[in-house]
Amino acid sequence: MLHNSFRSAILNEALKLPPVDKASVIDQLMAGFDLSERQRIDNAWANEAERRIDAYDTGRISAKPVEEVMREINAVCLATFHTP
Repeated sequence: MLHNSFRSAILNEALKLPPVDKASVIDQLMAGFDLSERQRIDNAWANEAERRIDAYDTGRISAKPVEEVMREINAVCLATFHTP
């Protein structure tokens, strides 16, 4: 495992790179991961999005205005994270 200061030094140097070089470093790092699980999750979300679009298009579900949804989200967040 890399020492934190060494890891920080690598990150600091990488952040100084031009955007194209940063993207190249990211691509090379990502190639070192097993992304099959991520691909499975992405596919599941894509299928869910298609299912929801189909349900909306066929009238099985309806939509809410974004303002209403944001009010609901804010209310839940305030109730969950607000400490008196």
